[in-house]
Amino acid sequence: MSGFDNPFDPDTTLHRAGCSCGRHHSQADHDAAMQNEDARVSRVVESAVMRGLFPDDQLRRNFLRAVGAGTAMAAISTLFPMGAAKALAAEKGKLEKTDLKIGFVPITCATPIIMAGPMGFYEREGLNVSLQKTAGWAVVRDKVQNKEYDASHLLSPMPLAMSLGLGSAKQAVDVATIQNINGQAITLHLKHKDKLNPKDWKGMKFGLPFDYSIHNLLLRYFLAEHGLDPDKDVELRMMPPPDMVANLRA
Repeated sequence: MSGFDNPFDPDTTLHRAGCSCGRHHSQADHDAAMQNEDARVSRVVESAVMRGLFPDDQLRRNFLRAVGAGTAMAAISTLFPMGAAKALAAEKGKLEKTDLKIGFVPITCATPIIMAGPMGFYEREGLNVSLQKTAGWAVVRDKVQNKEYDASHLLSPMPLAMSLGLGSAKQAVDVATIQNINGQAITLHLKHKDKLNPKDWKGMKFGLPFDYSIHNLLLRYFLAEHGLDPDKDVELRMMPPPDMVANLRA
């Protein structure tokens, strides 16, 4: 279910799309949603609330079929101020700052930040954005903390580490949105293609993008789960993401 589907429709499925942006049943639905800003904001708020209440989409659909959309909306509105939330989401105050420097590391995760420029999203919101290509995560972190960047995409553990003062000065960081989840993979050199059992990885070297990355945390957990000490049995090397392929080849 996308943020633009009707969350009070029991026949709405979790994954179904047929428009250019991948969020609507058809291109006609997409065009209609983009033309009606108020309806779009209202639908996004409703979807967010329903997703929070019903993480299991089938449970949501069963509930709506049992009580009906009107009854469900009325009941939920007594527990959650739906109208107030919609009003807050629709309210547009004056932009505090329009000229922004946004940092990014050249990896696929940066695609939304990069493509928002040529697709006109920044301009539509009245923003003049200067994208700052950055070599690695430590540099990004330092520039964010030194206020050289107004914003940047970060690895998910980084805001927590920065707010706790782990590996850098302690500084609170606000997370505005989550760009993606999951997708990490352990990639081995072809010479290790027969070493599918992690217990055979003792003495191997692994490249990681940053100390405070989900890649590091998951790899450490995975190794420990198979009886290896991440700090003694293997070598973990931190390196900028753009250097990963070259180092793997070497």
